[in-house]
Amino acid sequence: MNVKRALRVWQRHFTVYRKLYKSSIVLNFVEPVLYLAALGLGLGAFVREINGIPYIKFIAPGIIASSAMFAPIYECTYGTYVRMTYQKTFDAILATPVNIDDLVAGELIWASTKSMVYGSIIILVISLFGLVDSPAIILVIPLLFVSGLIFAEISVIFSAIVPGIDSFNYFYTLFITPMFLFSGIFFPLDTLPGVVGKIAFFTPLYHLVNICRAFAQGTMITAGWDILWVFAVAALLAPYPFRLMRRRIIR
Repeated sequence: MNVKRALRVWQRHFTVYRKLYKSSIVLNFVEPVLYLAALGLGLGAFVREINGIPYIKFIAPGIIASSAMFAPIYECTYGTYVRMTYQKTFDAILATPVNIDDLVAGELIWASTKSMVYGSIIILVISLFGLVDSPAIILVIPLLFVSGLIFAEISVIFSAIVPGIDSFNYFYTLFITPMFLFSGIFFPLDTLPGVVGKIAFFTPLYHLVNICRAFAQGTMITAGWDILWVFAVAALLAPYPFRLMRRRIIR
């Protein structure tokens, strides 16, 4: 893989995004804010506190994590598949000196960048509403890039093996939705059967929620193992998007 060529792919995606960013940011921004308002204010009227924390403050860091998750997942499932299959963008890029590994790396870097950007927007919003107790929340931003890489890797892997675009319904319904609901965003998992917490431990969103919540509360040291988990899994998954996408494209 050539880093310079991978960044050219990133630059291509950024150039296209600059023409569409207003509608894209609005769509990705409104949904998490609606969750925050509907659940934080609506349900928060009945659930006053969780572990001594006002309910809206409890869920706010989790909304950062969910926004940082959905951005790379959308980008590297439907986005990657459409560029590869329907728009033939991959064919055009591969007609240049860029090879498959450069192309995949560019996809991953771009998706991770979007994860960091969208998560940062939510950080700004909840900070303006006074839902953050510590300025240490700013330190989460580079970790959003790393966790975004995990979501991008998983999504590219799935994009490389699906037989058709309709198959993404299985990915979202059987993997993304359960992970979103049972990651600790809206309620502590210790209220559920122990097996749920054990399964959640193997999902990246669970750890990102823990990280965002710890940094928002100024208790960063409690997220040490979660940070290590994120870096380890990002490294562990790294080879597979390249191998599977290479097999898909060459086939």
